[in-house]
Amino acid sequence: MKNYFFKLLFVSITVGSAVVGCNTVDPEQASDSVGSLALSVDNVVGNQDLTLNTQTYKNALGEDFTVTKFNYFISNIRLKKADGTEYALPQANSYFLVEEEKPASQTMTLGGIPAGDYTGMTFLIGVDSLRSLADISQRTGVLDPALNNGMYWEWNSGYVFLKLEGTSPAAPTTDNRAFFYHVGGFGGGYNGKKTINNLRSITLSFNGDVVKVDPSLKPQVRLKADALKVFDGPTKLSIAQNPQVMFVPFSATIADNYASMFSYNRVAANQ
Repeated sequence: MKNYFFKLLFVSITVGSAVVGCNTVDPEQASDSVGSLALSVDNVVGNQDLTLNTQTYKNALGEDFTVTKFNYFISNIRLKKADGTEYALPQANSYFLVEEEKPASQTMTLGGIPAGDYTGMTFLIGVDSLRSLADISQRTGVLDPALNNGMYWEWNSGYVFLKLEGTSPAAPTTDNRAFFYHVGGFGGGYNGKKTINNLRSITLSFNGDVVKVDPSLKPQVRLKADALKVFDGPTKLSIAQNPQVMFVPFSATIADNYASMFSYNRVAANQ
């Protein structure tokens, strides 16, 4: 009888411990939560706001121009935490098309972000090779080629990463003074040869600001994208000499230029 009592006591303690263990929440897990932030991009030309069709600007070589279209893809967003670690947005939720003619496209909601303090970010201008070659079922939303938004080359089976179009007195009269730069190419292969890789990675610090993400806050990170950098980077781009550029080696020069077009502006309060 005594042995039975001790056995019963042992089982009771063991079961009780298991129950307590199942209901005890790790303090770190308890504090683990998610939030979101808004990423907003203001397109500018130098120190002026970008206005389509009406405003005349001047590039680094003194050529006047007017912008009629300015589009680009932002993808593969990673956020840097104050402790140096990074959070990468799930790739399926990390593709955005910014179009100057569509103001709503210039503000993107990034959700499911682990709560914490963030001090910077990294992203691509363009669409990476993995997604560019993925089955069409995985290319939805702004990546859907059937959208006919002008950001997909049917003839080249690839995305246009950045599109800048406009008019300029420096452009040929035979083309009604129109110029355009359609830049794409993820560095794939064709007939055994490596093709142009115009993907560019952008890393920005929040300049000492801390973006706090938690379930009760939705801060807005504001960036600027300077279209003038397409002309004014490591290489000064002349409209007269290069009025129309698409899938040619010189497009890499343009990609090197616009790789510096983004800058951090500020963080706005809870949205």
